[in-house]
Amino acid sequence: MRLVLMADGRVGHEIARFLIDNHRADVSLIVTREFNETARLAEKNGIPVKTYFSDEELMNQLDRGFDLGVLAWWPRLLKPRVLGMPRLGFINTHPSWLPHHRGKYANFWALVEQAPFGVTLHRVDAGIDTGDIVAQSAIDYDWCDTGETLHIKAQEEMVKLFSMHYPMLSAGILAGVPQNAEEGSSHLASEIEPASRLDLEGSYRCRDLINLLRARTFEGHPGCWFEDSGRRYEISISIKEKAK
Repeated sequence: MRLVLMADGRVGHEIARFLIDNHRADVSLIVTREFNETARLAEKNGIPVKTYFSDEELMNQLDRGFDLGVLAWWPRLLKPRVLGMPRLGFINTHPSWLPHHRGKYANFWALVEQAPFGVTLHRVDAGIDTGDIVAQSAIDYDWCDTGETLHIKAQEEMVKLFSMHYPMLSAGILAGVPQNAEEGSSHLASEIEPASRLDLEGSYRCRDLINLLRARTFEGHPGCWFEDSGRRYEISISIKEKAK
């Protein structure tokens, strides 16, 4: 197995660590967006590491004979000519229960739409999170969850899901199941801001309003917002279950 790992964020780092600790001989290259902790981990273990700048430069850096590409929390779309390079294609780690919430901010939309949530490994095609589903793990949530807690749960579950299924991925024996294009949903990054706007004169079901507020509650990130008298305000929410 000759594997190229494109790793970003906490999930990318933990998957890199898993592969180095358990399948060091498989990893031929690690790609990061900058020289960061994951890049230092690769260098420390004698694994070539490259910084991503563009698909064109990436193609020049890749060995065309590699077997599998893994996008571990990778934030960029790759062009078809890159996707076609590995013998077994690319696998993506996506933080949603596909086909629900293709695209961005599944942790937000799952709460707003009260839809199933989880993490998915899927094959990468030319669409946005539309490739065949290889493996999934469901994540339950309740009233105490927020966009932040679902994000954290998804990170932890994704590392577990990848670690569990990597031996079958590397052997090329894990078949994918096509997604039903008519099911689920898809969201662009640009949708979250208008969806988070509160209308002071609007009417909301209490349930829907609470779900919207907690979906956008995430420490260090913008919350739901409204404007009044030319000024803008943000709202977050805290829900705690009380013992009876």
